[in-house]
Amino acid sequence: MSESPEHVPSLDRRSLLGRAAAAGLLAVPAAGLLSACLGSGEDDKPDQATGEKSATNPLGVKEDAPLEVVIFNGGLGTKYATDVHIPSYKKLFPKAEVKYSQTEEISTVLQPRFTSNNPPDMVNNSGSKLMDMGALVQAGQAADLTDLFDAPSLDISGQKVKDTLLPGTIEQGSYDGKPYALNYAYTVFGMWYDSAAFQKNGWTVPKTWAEFTALADKLKAAGITPYAYAGANAAYYQYLVILTSAAKIGGADILKNIDNLEDGAWKNDAVKKAATAWAEIGAKYMNKAHLGQKHTEVQLQHNQGKIAFYPSGSWLENEQAKDTPPTFKYAVAPIPSVTTSDKVPVTGIYAAAGEMYFAASKGKNPQGGKEYLRHMLSKEGAKGFTQLTKVMTVVKGAADGLEISPGFASGNDLAKAAGSDAFSYRWPDWYKKMDDECRSATNELMFQGGTADKFCDRMQKVADDVKKDSSIQKFKR
Repeated sequence: MSESPEHVPSLDRRSLLGRAAAAGLLAVPAAGLLSACLGSGEDDKPDQATGEKSATNPLGVKEDAPLEVVIFNGGLGTKYATDVHIPSYKKLFPKAEVKYSQTEEISTVLQPRFTSNNPPDMVNNSGSKLMDMGALVQAGQAADLTDLFDAPSLDISGQKVKDTLLPGTIEQGSYDGKPYALNYAYTVFGMWYDSAAFQKNGWTVPKTWAEFTALADKLKAAGITPYAYAGANAAYYQYLVILTSAAKIGGADILKNIDNLEDGAWKNDAVKKAATAWAEIGAKYMNKAHLGQKHTEVQLQHNQGKIAFYPSGSWLENEQAKDTPPTFKYAVAPIPSVTTSDKVPVTGIYAAAGEMYFAASKGKNPQGGKEYLRHMLSKEGAKGFTQLTKVMTVVKGAADGLEISPGFASGNDLAKAAGSDAFSYRWPDWYKKMDDECRSATNELMFQGGTADKFCDRMQKVADDVKKDSSIQKFKR
């Protein structure tokens, strides 16, 4: 989402949302200083390695050029890089030295290098301290991936890379129509629970809000916290849930309007209804101590049977592998319908390509960085990733036939049941200021007696501020 994939926003996590997933992005003193902070311009690129293009080397990688990759060490771990993708790259370019490193704090480690125009060639931009992707694009630090997506697949004969991907993948990493990021992990979000405990105790997974609160009353009486998330670093899990409810109540265009900074988008009645419903859950059924706890602390309590429902993306099972007792069987449910007239059925979910990867335009080997992504997008590369992380990728059919785990199977079932009623948003990736404010506003709503009106007012104000700020590049979908 250590942390899971950021948004995808998500998504601590992956944007998502991803990832999924959003995050506490690259620290930029002021938007007007963006270029100075990140470096910009064509003249400050280092000498870059290039090679001859061929059928097996469509991106023109110099065969013996060193390649440097940096991977976020979070909910997905790093073995997929060291055991699958790097060996794949080395097999095709045996003369190339691949320098690999991992970190839990991407911006802390890499911001100085981007500032001095000495970045690694490929970066897994994720975690609670991921870099502001919109700022990187605006500063010219991310390479255009058009040639990657137009290149032939590494191991799917007769298809270009773009033809092998799930719909919306390229768009999820595009800024003003150009692709700069690969959102690789296909993450589904919902409320995770222990199916073995539910079966043992005769509890039924709720589909309506009345069923949700009735079960919460029963769980609370039994000494179990009905619902929890970690306020210290995982508030974006919860604002994703609130906006999922809003999209179900009023339709997925609610999220599109928020992305596009439409006037009054955060004050839409569907957003207010969703925030009102979740504020009640926070007031009646949550543990206030979780405000100061990190995701791993709360997730451990979930594994110990102290918490019934935990909102997260499908990286959760893998992230908790070390602490999950054998009797605990992960399963995921969609967010219950808030009203009896929701426009999207209960099976609707937030699901998106998350976990960002990009090639640095000012790295010493940017074509090698793109080539590394081509290996990630091979069928074998995607299959290996799923086997090690229990998370699907954006490569179509790569997980077919894999029997991974209960949580993986449940997530797949959730995605299939949603069908076309899967939706997502982009604003946390695009506008760090909004993501920061929403984390704080969400914690206030859920833990500190906040109201739906105040939540909506806070978010509308920051959205208006971003919209008016001419130094912040705007994006639309």
